[in-house]
Amino acid sequence: MVSQISQTDKRKEVIKILDSAYPISTEKAKLAILGAGAWGSTLAKLAGHNQHEIHLWSRSLNISLEEVLQDVDIIVSAISMKGVNQTAEKIKQIGLPEKVIIVTATKGLDLETTRTPSQIWEADFPNHLIVVLSGPNLSKEIDNKFPAATVVASKNTAAATTVQKIFASGLFRVYSSHDPIGTELGGILKNVMAIASGVCDGLGLGTNAKSALLTRALTEMIRIGTHLGGQTETFFGLSGLGDMLATCSSSLSRNYRVGYGLAQGKSLSEILEELQGTAEGVNTTNILIDIANREKIAVPISCQVFRLLNGKITPEEAIETLMERDLKPEFSDLF
Repeated sequence: MVSQISQTDKRKEVIKILDSAYPISTEKAKLAILGAGAWGSTLAKLAGHNQHEIHLWSRSLNISLEEVLQDVDIIVSAISMKGVNQTAEKIKQIGLPEKVIIVTATKGLDLETTRTPSQIWEADFPNHLIVVLSGPNLSKEIDNKFPAATVVASKNTAAATTVQKIFASGLFRVYSSHDPIGTELGGILKNVMAIASGVCDGLGLGTNAKSALLTRALTEMIRIGTHLGGQTETFFGLSGLGDMLATCSSSLSRNYRVGYGLAQGKSLSEILEELQGTAEGVNTTNILIDIANREKIAVPISCQVFRLLNGKITPEEAIETLMERDLKPEFSDLF
């Protein structure tokens, strides 16, 4: 009990020091944050910490989208994947000055077009600067002021730097990148792997199996991501490996909890009903398999997650299938 109290006190001391460290000096901006769920609310707190003007919007709030967007400098989209197309179309009808930067923090794929969120925003707003925000960011930990880091990526360096300064603080370190599609795909694909990881832990298969699974999962993410336009090194960074490590071992990850619940014998519908929020990995898996079939990409782990989610295989059979694959050199699928 004494050691636990001591550890808590030490954590509070570190947090206090970091929370007051090197505040980022930047011109104050007006942000419209779309999505008042866990992640949207967390992003609002992070930007608000730097004294920016924050306006939250969601369909459940008693405020119009037109009102929130008035004189805005930056739009941050943290809505669920199913709402991205509709919201982007609404904003397009309202009209948006070209100076407004659009930041997307959604991790999913569109069911109809298989596009990523940034690709949707780019298609609807071709003259606007688009920035992707993604990383190992469990919102509950950030809300409790645990230190964290993320990546903001854009084809435009100035846009990435602007957003970097908006959110950076002593407790939230923000890195920049020029690979938006790779950064985005890292956050999207790890949701599928988090389901697989939850299955592994739910079955109690041990550390060796978990380590093997995550290593091969990263290989699979790189194979998919580079085929779709991302850069290899991006997947070894915060938005790839970092995000995967965070969500593949934490009960705070909804996708991990989906896999864990399936391994415990729960039905998918029962698990989704229990979750507070959206497990984007479920829909992402179904769309990913369509992409993999179309592009002829080898996705053995994702394939078993797909079969499991669609009731074609049990968790035990999924593991057995992966272990019985043909023997091969470790990096034969990567290069």
